[in-house]
Amino acid sequence: MFDIVIIGAGIIGTMLARQLSFYHLKTAVVERNSDVADGTSMANSAIVHTGYDPEDGTLKAQLNAEGARMYPSLLQQLHCHHKNTGAFIAACGKKEEEHLTILRQRADQRGIPYRVLDGDQARKEEPHLSDAVTKVIDFYTTEVIYPWEAALRCMENAVNNGTKLYLNTEVTGIEKTDTGYRIISNDMTLDTAMVINCAGVNAPLIHDMIDSHRDYEIIPRKGEYYVLDHDCQPVRHIIFPVPGPAGKGVLAVPTVYGNTLIGPNALECDRDDVSTTSQGLQAVRVAITKTLKDIPMNHNIRTFAGIRATSSRHDFIIEEVRSAPGFIDVAGIESPGLASAPAIVSKIVHDFVEPYLHPHMNESASHTVEPPVIMNELSMEQQNEMIRRNPLYGKIVCRCENVSEQEIIDCMHRPVPATTIKGVKKRVRPGMGRCQGGFCQPYVLRILAQQNGKKKTEICMDEPGSCILVKENRL
Repeated sequence: MFDIVIIGAGIIGTMLARQLSFYHLKTAVVERNSDVADGTSMANSAIVHTGYDPEDGTLKAQLNAEGARMYPSLLQQLHCHHKNTGAFIAACGKKEEEHLTILRQRADQRGIPYRVLDGDQARKEEPHLSDAVTKVIDFYTTEVIYPWEAALRCMENAVNNGTKLYLNTEVTGIEKTDTGYRIISNDMTLDTAMVINCAGVNAPLIHDMIDSHRDYEIIPRKGEYYVLDHDCQPVRHIIFPVPGPAGKGVLAVPTVYGNTLIGPNALECDRDDVSTTSQGLQAVRVAITKTLKDIPMNHNIRTFAGIRATSSRHDFIIEEVRSAPGFIDVAGIESPGLASAPAIVSKIVHDFVEPYLHPHMNESASHTVEPPVIMNELSMEQQNEMIRRNPLYGKIVCRCENVSEQEIIDCMHRPVPATTIKGVKKRVRPGMGRCQGGFCQPYVLRILAQQNGKKKTEICMDEPGSCILVKENRL
């Protein structure tokens, strides 16, 4: 019997699990995928928006600015990567400049700092900025993070504090019981007093298992991206167009590790459709030319797509299901959901968990996790000492990202271990570089097999059944 079961291990579910682990509560997280942060939290623009964009009177407006201010402390506690890039909102002409005035007014009301540049001033800082850009607002406190790193660290912290994590566990039914709810999955049942539905684009499916009347819809929207190699780095700031009805538009985003993201577009799609298309990617290439020129798209090393859960209410949905006391929907968490996540979690705990369960704080709970060894970020003296202690720290497996064999082994023995090729890639970056795993993937596969006592033919790329090797050959 659990006090709380969280359905979904994205950024909201994992951050909530961490927060709940500071209380004397028995908490479980169930996730249908094979790893934490395998959906929307893995494929997004990675931006901690400061809160200037959402319309007044919305939960987005309230929680975005609040959540962004909570990130510095959170990232420090969890030893997460982040980079202060600032964000240029680039207007082309008088009409778009008028919308900049609205953004400035919102920023003033919400205490968000900024500066204003004319087109020529902005181009001195960003030479690739289009000649059509006439004015820019720089929200210079904007940061980018490594979203799945934040989710993983939160989940590791929660697991260390006693939270149970069940991966590859798809919820197939929910029943009301005398003590709360029974969660029925593909391989187990869990009884719980409370359920918190953080299932992203699948939140309506979870809701409908307990209540047939739902007054919102979730429209899955796909966004396609290019990833540029870190040898070009065409922009220093995040470059936004002036936002429109379909969202924030196509951006250029310098990432924590020096790559540049170009995207996304916004296309309605099926909830599991993360395919990229030639038409969609071409639309991204065309759209970015509105704000930027001479972008070296020939340095593209990868394309990908992510899905955001757009609500028919055009706002976050954080509420108790009327017919199901203690069943909380957390749905429609699209942009600025990543930036808002710490505040969303605080709201859930304050508005629902504390009044419903009256939990006591666990003073012995840890608020941090041990950071991994990252050889590429150590001084030469520190690297030499690590290699002296363990020579595998000096054996480079991924040449693009300079990742050693021991770093890969380490990530398989953390509180939330990597068990797949993609899981290793997310944690320590082999396969993230120019060759996209063309050199290192066979070595990662071998290490996974050795560390888990499995055959190479049993190692999956990601989901169960996604094995890379089918059978042994004579070589």
